[in-house]
Amino acid sequence: MTDTDNQAAAMAASYGELIAGLRQTFESGRTRPIAWRREQLAGLVQFLVAHEDELIEALRTDLGKPPFEAYGTDIGVVRMHIRDISRKLDRWMKPDRVFPGLLSLPGTAEVIKEPLGVVLVIAPWNYPVQLLLEPVAAALAAGNCVVAKPSELAPATASVLARHLHRFVDPDAVALVEGGVPETTALLENRFDHVFFTGSTAVGRVVMAAAAKHLTPVTLELGGKSPTIVAADADLAVAARRITWAKFMNAGQTCIAPDYLLVERSVRDELVDRIQGAIREFYGTDPKVTADLGRIVNERHHDRLTRLVSGSGGVVCGGDHDRSTRYLAPTIVLDPDVDSGLMSEEIFGPVLPVLAIDSVEDAIAFVNDRDKPLALYVYTRSKETADRVLARTSSGGACVNHSVMHILPENLPFGGVGPSGMGAYHGKAGFDVFSHHKSVLRKPTFLDPKLLYPPYALWKAKIMRAVFR
Repeated sequence: MTDTDNQAAAMAASYGELIAGLRQTFESGRTRPIAWRREQLAGLVQFLVAHEDELIEALRTDLGKPPFEAYGTDIGVVRMHIRDISRKLDRWMKPDRVFPGLLSLPGTAEVIKEPLGVVLVIAPWNYPVQLLLEPVAAALAAGNCVVAKPSELAPATASVLARHLHRFVDPDAVALVEGGVPETTALLENRFDHVFFTGSTAVGRVVMAAAAKHLTPVTLELGGKSPTIVAADADLAVAARRITWAKFMNAGQTCIAPDYLLVERSVRDELVDRIQGAIREFYGTDPKVTADLGRIVNERHHDRLTRLVSGSGGVVCGGDHDRSTRYLAPTIVLDPDVDSGLMSEEIFGPVLPVLAIDSVEDAIAFVNDRDKPLALYVYTRSKETADRVLARTSSGGACVNHSVMHILPENLPFGGVGPSGMGAYHGKAGFDVFSHHKSVLRKPTFLDPKLLYPPYALWKAKIMRAVFR
């Protein structure tokens, strides 16, 4: 073995000891009572309150996030969702009574929700607080122990989490591991009872392959190119504002951001003009100096985005950039080649391709000719048009006449489909994904008919055939 191999093996073994300690906590039964679970949820909220200013500053350092966005998308929404979980937890934990069926009478049937054990949550860098703590909260609500792995690409935020989170939760049940690819790889060498990953489709395949070695179930929250269909009858003023806000929030580094627009040809130019107007309204005539536009996470991602723009042609707005400050202006590209990188890669930045289409039918065909996206948006005044798009396309989630807002309601499961992910969370869906639903049938002993037992006489066979006909 090489020195690198030896180091990797030592790291995996070290994490194995960490996981063994968490498993010992789980097997002690400490994590099962509702009081413990609610205490952990309360601790997460207290952490967010106590270190709000530090987290906002870290998010500014990592991503240039405006304080408004940092609080709204990475702190406030998490607090809201965690409090909702705590309020409803007692109801979710109760066994579900079901009718056992006539053949199982007398008897009772129920579904018991039991925790899985020790789970791994791997978070991305674009919303490094929200996308770590929301699944961690769901796992703790379900009674599990957790290894939390923040992204190394948001180091300031990861540092705040690593320095403070352990003081607000049970340190014998929650462990936070910093580091990059080697650390994540070493963690995945070990057996978990569930792996929850948010990130790119390419890395999702790696995570799933590693988990498969242990037959560990996975939840994969991935990405993809989320389309926006704008029909000719849409309210263009409202559509322009909502698309602009959703696309350029967090400098476009949002997995459910509108990735490209498919606009009916008759209104394409007007919509583009209105989006340019919204950009000026939101960010001024020189977006580089506004405090309300984020920055690209690092130089490597900045270089990738500028290459996509420079090779696209058709730039009608933006395109200017500054590598030293990781700035890229809100950019609109008209009718890029559908085989270009701009239309084949997930953009994950403030670049918006706009394609003219002849009809909503053509837009549906365009979407269905590609991988199933994480989100889909349709703008129209017609319920029939919206219903037709929703019925004939497949996506992880969708909004009608808005974008990204479907992530807010606690009762809507959030997840992908096909290459954009598997499994879902938020609200009860999160509790369920980290729980085993155990089916239990209870039978009394006062009635024990001999019909079931050998010898299998002919009269028994006739009764059985009558019952199962």
